[in-house]
Amino acid sequence: MTEEGTKLSVSLSNDEALVLFEFLSRSCSDQKLAIEHGAEKQVLCNIHCRLERLLVEPLDPGYLDLLSRARQALRPTG
Repeated sequence: MTEEGTKLSVSLSNDEALVLFEFLSRSCSDQKLAIEHGAEKQVLCNIHCRLERLLVEPLDPGYLDLLSRARQALRPTG
């Protein structure tokens, strides 16, 4: 268990960040996820906001193509 106030870091590839950003964009605006506690929704929205500040791709006119390529690259094989 971490101490209160301890910061953790998670590394994501750019493809992972784009796919996660898009997922969180949808999940923060609708209620389709099985949220059991308000804190769960809050942490997802917090991560979304942090990604929004870091990523430039969502502002790119070719964002949907970039997202499609990222999804393709991360698609499970087999």
